[in-house]
Amino acid sequence: MNDTLTGTKPNLGFVGVGWIGRSRLEAIANEGSATIKAISDLNTEYADEALKIAPQAELLPSIDDVIAADLDGVIIATPSALHAAQSIDALNSGKAVFCQKPLGRNAQEVAAVVEAAHRNNVRLSVDFSYRFTNGIKALKDVLDSGELGTIYGANLVFHNAYGPDKSWYFDPKLAGGGCVVDLGIHLVDLLVWLFDNPEVTDVSSQLFSQGKLITDTNEQVEDYALAQLLLNNSMAVQLACSWNLPAGVDAVIEASFYGTKGGVSFKNVNGSFYDFVTERFFGTSRQTISTPGDAWGGKAATHWANELAVNGNSFNSDAYQYIRSAEILDWIYKRK
Repeated sequence: MNDTLTGTKPNLGFVGVGWIGRSRLEAIANEGSATIKAISDLNTEYADEALKIAPQAELLPSIDDVIAADLDGVIIATPSALHAAQSIDALNSGKAVFCQKPLGRNAQEVAAVVEAAHRNNVRLSVDFSYRFTNGIKALKDVLDSGELGTIYGANLVFHNAYGPDKSWYFDPKLAGGGCVVDLGIHLVDLLVWLFDNPEVTDVSSQLFSQGKLITDTNEQVEDYALAQLLLNNSMAVQLACSWNLPAGVDAVIEASFYGTKGGVSFKNVNGSFYDFVTERFFGTSRQTISTPGDAWGGKAATHWANELAVNGNSFNSDAYQYIRSAEILDWIYKRK
């Protein structure tokens, strides 16, 4: 299957079609580069709603049935504790995988998934959707141009005025952590992706739950976190994220970078979870280089499906970035 896919529409199966999974299914269905052949979810209401979007798909009882089906790839949007094992099973069957974040609850799990993808020579991607916003693309262009000189500082923020709505998010054994693994993971992924797997020289962090420092991350999940990173022994990064922060708006999201010749910043607009502006800084002046308006939520999924169709189902070496991101999370959680 791996060497015969190139140039044809891949056949895909979806495991978990709650809000996130269904939105990714809808994005791929609308984009049209793949055929949705199978759907599986223990929640029959979710499955029925997904079938309205892809009525040609077969409803299967379990992920084992999806993996056993004649498919090229599997999209996994189940609870976090299941991601690593389910991804490995799919990869071992020769199927490409697109998985919701986190790929694993710790770096050991993530490394096992990436190694399975490499060993079986199949494509692996994680739904790090912010990479695909117009604003981050504009920011990356500035960073890649070298116009900012030496980058020495970064400020990364993701505050959510709300908290998760499922109980397993608050169990560290199931979720792998709290707001850092839920929200901060997007910031860490951007850092690793934008700076091409940087060396992490130093990490310090403080994790809080309901206003009190956490002493054992195996027993509590954090709802507020601060971390300080030193990359390549030359770039200082401040990272903050939270659930239920009284920030006065729905969300505060930012990725700003400062160099010896200027700066660039990606920020949400008016507390929105979806609208972003990117600005280039010149001393005390600024220039807007990207404005809101792009529908970016499903672009990571459609990109994966297109890559599968155009380039075939073979291992993508950038998947090793997922391990570096997971290692940074482990350092923030003081697991390493």
